[in-house]
Amino acid sequence: MIFISAVGMINALGNNVPEVAANLTRGIAPGMRARAGWLQGNSDAVFGGVEAGLPDIPDTFAEHRSRNNQLLLAALAQIQPQVDDAIARYGRERIAVVMGTSTSGLDEGDKHVSQQHPRWRYAQQELGDPSRFLSHWLALDGPAFTLSTACSSSARAIISGRRLIEAGLADVAIVGGADTLSRMPINGFNSLESLSASRCQPFGRDRSGITIGEGAGLMLLTREPQPIALLGVGESSDAWHMSAPHPEGEGAIRAILQALKEAKLAPQDVGYINMHGTATPLNDKIESQVVNHIFGDTVPCSSTKHLTGHTLGAAGITEAGIAMLILQHNLPLPPQDFSQMPVDDTLPPCGLLHACAPLARPVILSNSFAFGGNNTSILLGRCS
Repeated sequence: MIFISAVGMINALGNNVPEVAANLTRGIAPGMRARAGWLQGNSDAVFGGVEAGLPDIPDTFAEHRSRNNQLLLAALAQIQPQVDDAIARYGRERIAVVMGTSTSGLDEGDKHVSQQHPRWRYAQQELGDPSRFLSHWLALDGPAFTLSTACSSSARAIISGRRLIEAGLADVAIVGGADTLSRMPINGFNSLESLSASRCQPFGRDRSGITIGEGAGLMLLTREPQPIALLGVGESSDAWHMSAPHPEGEGAIRAILQALKEAKLAPQDVGYINMHGTATPLNDKIESQVVNHIFGDTVPCSSTKHLTGHTLGAAGITEAGIAMLILQHNLPLPPQDFSQMPVDDTLPPCGLLHACAPLARPVILSNSFAFGGNNTSILLGRCS
């Protein structure tokens, strides 16, 4: 079994794990607010942003200087003692780094094109840069690579890091990812009519699309027993459509069932489902249908994207990190916010939480379903 020994996070909920946990419990997100300058035509829209000052990247790492990598450094600082212990125990060649991202340093590239970033280098926006940067920063010699499968990127990074350990290619894996606000994906989603001008309302009756957020998260995976374990994973590629899910959710169903089978668990063993829940009409419809098909309406579930925004390539690690915090600290399950509009009563019943509730069973499923049919499901559990 693979365990999680540490987690570091930064996003619209907070600048570190204690802040994220506290604000998750309170249901508030300080970084979710209207921001100008991102949409063409200069329309305001709500985005989830990181409000804290971020660590500087020195001149010796200038080719890696991006906000994306600064977010990673902020997350790394929170787990640095555990990383240092792992390096001392296993050696630099036995530590793997697997990251997920959609944008990397794309915002810096955009500013270069508009002549606002004269010191830009291509490596700053290359998709492999997050893992290359962290590996160089920590002077590691183990496997290091980045995955970019849209919104499931960092969930796949978790899965890949586990595989490296199981294959004997590493003893410890630093897994996770980061994405920052960037004009290209923001305006791309807007052109698809999938961007909400106000804060997103997953599973709401009049939901109108996603709220994009930024953030980073890192986990340390190990074989050494820890309180929280990675019980099972599932992944599939339904390849139905470039941006729409399969109408019956076949790929999502396969990913969830694979995770349950690997963990040797039944649907009724799951205590909470953190849903992908983007607040687009089609995603929420298909996901609620999938959850109803497998779990009925007996397992509590919700999406936390109204608190973090959709952090794109960092969504998988962000939501797996939230699951870990709930398990670690016995946090109340986060309810879906229907204060702005009622629930969509045309959706199949799927256990949506309308109020805080305790976690009855110490197993959490976290789903990430991405463009192109890239589906992932991750089961985390508390060890007795």
